[in-house]
Amino acid sequence: MQRFMRIAWLVPLLAGPMGHARAQDSMADMSIEDLANLQVTSVSKKPEQLAGAAASVYVITRDDIRRAGAATLPEALRLAPNLQVAYVSGFGVALSARGMNGSNNSAPNKLLVMVDGRSIYAPLFSGVAWDVQEVLMEDIERIEVISGPGGTLWGVNAVNGVINITTRAASDTRGSLLSLRAGSRGSEAGVRHGAGNWRVYGKYLDQRHTERASGLKVDDARHLAQAGFRGDWSSGSDAFSLHGNAYRAGSRQPAPGLVSVTNTTFSLGKISSSGVNLTGRWEHGLASGGSVSLQAYLDQSERQVIPSFDESLLIADLQFQHSLARSGSHGLVWGASYRTTRDDVANSAIIAFLPAKTSQTWASLFAQDEITLSDKLRLTLGTRVERNPYTGAEFLPTARMAWTMSPVHTLWGGLSRTVRAPSRLDVDVFIPGRPPYLLRGGAAVQSEVARVAELGYRGQPLPGLAYSVTAFYNRYDRLRTQEVDSSRTFVTFDSKMEGKARGIEMWGSYQATRAWRVSAGVLALHQRFWLEPGSNDLAGPRSARKDPSHTAQLRSTFNVADNQEFDLAWRKVGALANPAVPGYTALDARYGWRIRPGMEVSLTVQNLNGGHGEYGALATRTELGRSVALKLVWQR
Repeated sequence: MQRFMRIAWLVPLLAGPMGHARAQDSMADMSIEDLANLQVTSVSKKPEQLAGAAASVYVITRDDIRRAGAATLPEALRLAPNLQVAYVSGFGVALSARGMNGSNNSAPNKLLVMVDGRSIYAPLFSGVAWDVQEVLMEDIERIEVISGPGGTLWGVNAVNGVINITTRAASDTRGSLLSLRAGSRGSEAGVRHGAGNWRVYGKYLDQRHTERASGLKVDDARHLAQAGFRGDWSSGSDAFSLHGNAYRAGSRQPAPGLVSVTNTTFSLGKISSSGVNLTGRWEHGLASGGSVSLQAYLDQSERQVIPSFDESLLIADLQFQHSLARSGSHGLVWGASYRTTRDDVANSAIIAFLPAKTSQTWASLFAQDEITLSDKLRLTLGTRVERNPYTGAEFLPTARMAWTMSPVHTLWGGLSRTVRAPSRLDVDVFIPGRPPYLLRGGAAVQSEVARVAELGYRGQPLPGLAYSVTAFYNRYDRLRTQEVDSSRTFVTFDSKMEGKARGIEMWGSYQATRAWRVSAGVLALHQRFWLEPGSNDLAGPRSARKDPSHTAQLRSTFNVADNQEFDLAWRKVGALANPAVPGYTALDARYGWRIRPGMEVSLTVQNLNGGHGEYGALATRTELGRSVALKLVWQR
């Protein structure tokens, strides 16, 4: 049995360890009412006001990101109270919504993440390699975070949430910008130039290693260089956009540092990654009042994780959508998508994907109708049929009701069915890389199913005060398990676990004065998992203990003067039990000074109250200590 226990923690090795604001961007000029009227597109795939959206959606604005001093996407995503963000190492991140954060000895795999419509969800292991997901932070327009199912509109794998990162249009970034940041955790530089309808940018970061609570060095230093462009233009009723990125990154792998398979010891080496992607989008407004859009992207990447594997991946994706003009009480949107991948894995003595080379396709068709029942009542019905290479066609229906009791009060509810389709890690993986195998794939693995019920309220009871409350219940079926064969000589992956989760998420903002705003958020979560008859995966149900039972955050943003800002952020995270991680509180602060128009300097201090660990066993866990960073942003 000891040999089998090694397999559980070998699997995650596949992924490796896991601006200056213009005057109109200031907090004082964006009131609570302005925030409620923000246009979001992730809920219904068309623009709608946040106040009336029938989903649990939180919007992180570019001013939120700037005033938080966030240097990376995971740091920016900490601002969303409906997400759980835990650092495994200096760059490894366990990030999820509503639990399942690294469930069943795997990376978080039930959250869909997109950058400008391009999915960064890895088909190899159903997760996100956060160490290579970078953007120029000053170029982010907003981040829409939906906690809850999004399968009808976005497809399989949008089980517990959708993150949609949108960058600014090229016309909004004309001129030149230079961003420099240096601190105790490393340094980075970014440059951007925009002219007419185009912009180009470049970014480089060098991140230092972290340490454990004992003071020992964690071998997790990394560096990344990235460059890209974006163009936007329009002609009559047509709008076009084209953007691309290229990157090269390298990092070390943190401890345990040695892997032992069948009495052979391997030393973990470097992670080397590179990639290039290109996305084009066309939108056409119809004379009838509807619209059509077509988006296509190519994404080529290579990732070498020594000594485990070397992957070369090419993704081609095509999406079509037609929004019909409203006809009576109906507003119909439908669309189709097609994705193909070519995956080539160089196997090793540690692990193998069989077949090593494969081409796979996904195809889907969806339709959603928003029915106006009365001036205050809207019913949304939709479904998607999506075919994946492993389990065939999956049906993803949803029904949502929104009651706008008044212009500033909305009550909504929803019922949905969504799935996570198997990945190559679930079906094609063998350990060790040569026979006799201890782990022999997962031919019996099925799609993991979630049936979700939600009830929410969003309102503005007083001028300057707005808040949102959502209660949810998730029922999971066919979760992946690791089963020992009756001969007790090998294990396979199967789908013999069930579970349920219930919880409540709340957040709100209060404009105390014109210069001072306070925001707060709370998430409470309870999960339980159990095995189906015939399963012998005794460790599986313990996966529920990888999530905190509660998280809370409080942020204060204060304008000291017209050109000075002082921001405080406090967060509290409950303890984890598997493995044991104590609960912690963290206090961050930022002071920003606009020296003159077009030039800002800021000082950010994280973990003012001392260090803490967030995820993983004590012997190998990174301790996030106090850190200081100085940033200069110049633009003209």
